[in-house]
Amino acid sequence: MRPQTNEPHVGILFPGQGSQYPGMADPWLDHAAGKDLLDRFSEIVGWDVVDRCRDPEALAGTETAQLGILACDLAAFAVLRAEGVGVHAAAGHSLGEYAALVASSAVNLESGVRTVIARAEAMGRAGRERPGTMSAILGMSPEAAAEVCEVAGRGDVLAVANENAPKQIVLSGSVAAIERAEALARDRGAKALRLRVAGAFHSPLMKPALQQVRDVISRAEFRTPEFPIVPNVSAKPTTQPLVLRDLLSRQVISPVRWDASMRAMGDLGITWFLEAGPGDVLAKLARRAVPGATVRPIGSPADARAAAQEWRETAGSLREEAR
Repeated sequence: MRPQTNEPHVGILFPGQGSQYPGMADPWLDHAAGKDLLDRFSEIVGWDVVDRCRDPEALAGTETAQLGILACDLAAFAVLRAEGVGVHAAAGHSLGEYAALVASSAVNLESGVRTVIARAEAMGRAGRERPGTMSAILGMSPEAAAEVCEVAGRGDVLAVANENAPKQIVLSGSVAAIERAEALARDRGAKALRLRVAGAFHSPLMKPALQQVRDVISRAEFRTPEFPIVPNVSAKPTTQPLVLRDLLSRQVISPVRWDASMRAMGDLGITWFLEAGPGDVLAKLARRAVPGATVRPIGSPADARAAAQEWRETAGSLREEAR
């Protein structure tokens, strides 16, 4: 599955919920490809996604945040492709996996949007029915974090939600269990940072959302993607539509194995990582996971143009060396 071209092998990283900020869609209006994507997105959802993304209060809601991020992720990708960047693999963090599927043509834009709408509604409702929260534990190994879960979660719901880096783990569960876990983590020398989320995502508390998400995913047509996708659940590159469908359904209650996904992309031969969408958190994680890789956050058309020019120049050098 390794790319066999004489050019830098590019992996696109799509951020998920938590990366949003007011005005994040505005930069993409300055590029024809970005504006076209945002216009089509707004037509599908029935409201102006650019305008809604300017409203901090609206972005605090799960549905607007998830749809706004999806729109910006895909606008960034559209601009990168329009600027001529070759793509060899992709991965998306939680919600970002939906952007990866649309970008690769495994799922069409309308199906991707409709699925995310259903996902946001189901997760929001599950968060109200079974309240919970999430906390980032910094400076603790996955093994130590698992032990914290076992001790603090006895008789309650507590799980590892994100394995972002060797010492950056996110826990998800009931508020009481998270509070116990944070205290225990601090006692053991780690830092704990409570996340501003509307529920205990990627934990058993999301089980009420699972069937609705699974039902809407089952109605979407999945095709063979144009390039491999690394799903959150398995952290293994695949181009199999049925595998992608199954793992996407399971994602809502399963941990995001992000560090393993980045290392899998490195093993695939990816030497360039471009974070397409708001923020630069995934770019920072990629630098840690794949030392020596070229990593660029793409938050505007100017970023995309600069990365595309750098990529073309590097590709030209590689072709000269191959002669």
